[in-house]
Amino acid sequence: MDFPQRLRALRREARLSQRGLAERVNVDFTYLSKIENGRVEPPSETVLKNIAAVLAEELGLDGTELSDELITLAGKIPSDLAETLARNPGAVRFLRSLGDDVRSADEWQRLIQGQETE
Repeated sequence: MDFPQRLRALRREARLSQRGLAERVNVDFTYLSKIENGRVEPPSETVLKNIAAVLAEELGLDGTELSDELITLAGKIPSDLAETLARNPGAVRFLRSLGDDVRSADEWQRLIQGQETE
């Protein structure tokens, strides 16, 4: 599912209208409509975090996880991760060292679970 589809699905699951969600995140509802229809680029990270916070509250989800999901679906890197990578060349080398070994979401999940059990 791409970003516009996921955003629309979450909004509908939360039983919010475009106008209702737009008001709560302080954007124009026509802008939200354009986002959901893929007619404009995804919004800034700040707007994405605000959207995620409202949807997470309505749906009883973890706000940080939903925020990260929407940011990455929007083709962006969360700013805190970008800052970490910018400050730590070793982190960049580590990610590059994974190369083609980790391609899919399932492979990433297995890698993460392996780290959590150590």
